[in-house]
Amino acid sequence: MIGKLSGILDSVNDNHLILDVQGVGYVVFASNKTLSQCHEVGAPLSLLIDTHVREDHIHLYGFMDAAEQEWFRLLTSIQGVGAKAALAILTVCPPEQLGFAIAAGDKPAVQRADGVGPKIAARIITELKDKAAKMDLSAKPKGAPASTAPIPNTNSQIPNTADQDAVSALINLGYQRSDAYAAVMNVKQANDNAEKLELSDMIRLALKELSV
Repeated sequence: MIGKLSGILDSVNDNHLILDVQGVGYVVFASNKTLSQCHEVGAPLSLLIDTHVREDHIHLYGFMDAAEQEWFRLLTSIQGVGAKAALAILTVCPPEQLGFAIAAGDKPAVQRADGVGPKIAARIITELKDKAAKMDLSAKPKGAPASTAPIPNTNSQIPNTADQDAVSALINLGYQRSDAYAAVMNVKQANDNAEKLELSDMIRLALKELSV
């Protein structure tokens, strides 16, 4: 079983790369996120690897970081979600967004992935919601810079009607559910008196988060 590969980047293709490890070229499938982080051909590269062994093939799946690898494993644990679909999901909804998409029940965000229909998206959200809540993930509203105040992990839920109304209002303004959810969570984390905020103030502060 291969858990990690380090070598020289030989080439990058649409859904995989070839990693030269001491003269042996390994074909490693990866998400667009991982492929886009690869440096120029000929540069050193190390990847975390998941090895999938089947009767007719052995496939290697590569990841730049442990968070993406863990999400890949969670996704492929769902019935009907294969490795190809998991990589497609991680391409359209990377780890820093996927946790909040699941926590917010944002099926459209998951369905943007090739080969993922409404039934599979619903199954992913239903079966992974509790597991996602236990993962220590960071997430940011769409467009937020790295300097934004940290958002709590998905274990922090939207508990009251005012917060739910704020999320609904942001969705009605055209924001995706997961982005709206993350923005409201960020406001709650950044304000000690968040529970006392009026709905209009919550929406205003969340819009400020989303506009950064």
